[in-house]
Amino acid sequence: MKTELRELLVCPACRGGLAWQVRECDGDHIEEGEARCTGCGASYPVREGIGLFLTPDLSRRDLWEGAESGLSAYLREHPEVERALLETPLEELSPADRFFRALLLEERGEFAEARQAEEAANLGLYTYEYRSCLRSQLEYVVERVSAVGNPVIDLASGRGYLAEELTRRLDRHIVLTDFSPRILRRNRRYFEFLGFYREVSLIACDARQLPFQAGGVRTMTTNLGLANIEAPGDFLGELRLVVAGEFLAISHFFTDDVVENAEVIKKFGLETFLFKNSALERFARAG
Repeated sequence: MKTELRELLVCPACRGGLAWQVRECDGDHIEEGEARCTGCGASYPVREGIGLFLTPDLSRRDLWEGAESGLSAYLREHPEVERALLETPLEELSPADRFFRALLLEERGEFAEARQAEEAANLGLYTYEYRSCLRSQLEYVVERVSAVGNPVIDLASGRGYLAEELTRRLDRHIVLTDFSPRILRRNRRYFEFLGFYREVSLIACDARQLPFQAGGVRTMTTNLGLANIEAPGDFLGELRLVVAGEFLAISHFFTDDVVENAEVIKKFGLETFLFKNSALERFARAG
């Protein structure tokens, strides 16, 4: 994480100030260190350049950790499947298998080949209309962000698609956030591959308990991140507290009259922001 980001950070548990001990820097990046709350005494380490601002009181299911570690374990037990994923011509794989190949190549650090496999997967996984709509939304966010200053906080960044787009096209300090340290470690390696690591910060935090000063965030973005906030509670109240400027959210919605979709979405506690009427209601109530 960039050293300048310290001015914006607070304790996510009690919102107290932080006393910093920096053990290792690489230029303007803190690689190893610790922030300790001057109020409640909670400690937040920085490891491998990632600020870890997670509190123990909120339950979380790290699907990135489960999916990727599960894939690795399965392939270790079935090496013939791994060989097929890697050796079968890309055009002969199903879209899902192309994506699995991309994940496997990423774990090996082969990001150029992984990117090619993921792009091929997306052509089969998503319709032309969906891809075109997403592209237009990304363009809109890039245009809005081009008129604001630093830093830009990207909420629930996941694999960092929006953060990559912003970093490629704008001279901005982009802060990738996610509650999964695993996906942030992947993002570090990927942004190093792209040559953009020096332009970003990586913060592990929960969207329901953000480690940013009240009114300190001028611009916050998210790309399909809202739907992944499980049991969001007063998440929008948290946003109102920390965001003093714009919140630019790319979202997609399901209709709640399709029973199969609704049952699965509710099972995982994701209905708040995956159903349009529910999402708009929540935003209206939060003002």
